[in-house]
Amino acid sequence: MSSSSENVLISKPKLWMSYALSGIAVLFMVFDTGIKVLRESHAVEGTIQLGYPDSSVVTIGIIEAICLLLYIIPRTSVLGVVLMTGYLGGAVATHIRLGNPLFSHILFSVYIAILLWGGLYLREQRLRELIPFRK
Repeated sequence: MSSSSENVLISKPKLWMSYALSGIAVLFMVFDTGIKVLRESHAVEGTIQLGYPDSSVVTIGIIEAICLLLYIIPRTSVLGVVLMTGYLGGAVATHIRLGNPLFSHILFSVYIAILLWGGLYLREQRLRELIPFRK
């Protein structure tokens, strides 16, 4: 049974903007996931610099890939963005713990989360109903 909120059409500009926002974030996350899963040398070095053992790189990449896959699949995109927010929150906490620069390191994960949530918010009526902006 389909609900009336699933039948709501959104404008083409809003739909394209949602794809653009999500696309930028997804492209970055696919790249980041790929270098971790493939254990590229700079991914391993970066993980060690952040205080994690080199053996955790692939595990972190797989967790990121699962969150990203759930985000990309329309039926599970809300769960995916929630899980990805948790994942990105861990990155924020890591950079704060190390005393890294605010705008380039600490908030970078927040920027990605804003793109993910913004893209989903524009195209997902149920999410807009759950989290409405008041006038």
